[in-house]
Amino acid sequence: MQTLTPSRCERVAINRLTYNVRHWGPDDAPLLLMLHGWMDSSASFQFTVDALRHAWHVVAPDWRGYGQSEWLNRRYWFADYYADLDALLDRYSPGVPARIIGHSMGGGVASIYGGARPDRIAGLLMVDFLGLQPNAIHEAPGRIREWLDHARGTPKLRAYASRDQLAARLLQSNPRLLPERAAFLATHCATELPDGKYVVACDPWHKVPSPHLYRIEEVMACWRAMTAPVLLVTADEGYVQQRFGKSPDELQRRMNCFAKGSVACIDDCGHNVQHDRPEMLAELIESFFATVPDCMLRR
Repeated sequence: MQTLTPSRCERVAINRLTYNVRHWGPDDAPLLLMLHGWMDSSASFQFTVDALRHAWHVVAPDWRGYGQSEWLNRRYWFADYYADLDALLDRYSPGVPARIIGHSMGGGVASIYGGARPDRIAGLLMVDFLGLQPNAIHEAPGRIREWLDHARGTPKLRAYASRDQLAARLLQSNPRLLPERAAFLATHCATELPDGKYVVACDPWHKVPSPHLYRIEEVMACWRAMTAPVLLVTADEGYVQQRFGKSPDELQRRMNCFAKGSVACIDDCGHNVQHDRPEMLAELIESFFATVPDCMLRR
């Protein structure tokens, strides 16, 4: 079994919430900011960090309502993630464009933010995310109704009797996941409830759907405003291929928004690339950021 790179966590105030921020590597090494996806947490990047060949200072926050960061226990507003990323960059990369890796939702947040503040990103590696399918206008009343209906109760996550049971469920849902990795995730990406059962470490209020329609044209306008190079890493059995595999023109239309965009695909891999093929992801991370101009890589 591979030796795990030790991590350390700090508690910091971000936009009046207590954030948990995980660190790997020496503080004086070049900075990599890793942003996890929906219903996940920072420890999810452990296997990718283990596979990095060079010295990096990896900083990975638990987004609000995830992992060990503060949970709201009420509905969330997606735009708050842009403000949280803004504050995180002010703290960990003040005045210097940052190298960012964003998985799924993390890539979505960073790519939209990058249009609003293009000077804050040196390069963005998006892992298996290129926006959602747009909603039809006629869906608006139903979306709002669904949002209202969810507000009448308290959402809950599926609970497991033990961490071993949770690990078994992770293995069942992802046949590529190694048993030792499932055990790690069940330990570090889960939390114990007062009754002794375990759930994935995510506020169940994240399960409440947004009342707003998804507007891809607004997202694409932000992508067009980005100036940093962008690498989209897809998985052959991941979300991007599921959504756009039969619509290559739409995939290309979206990628054309980025002034410096490119695509790399990883085979035999599902959406959680950082679990299935962390060695390949680490290789792509280091090769991609090696192409970013030296002036942007120095801290």
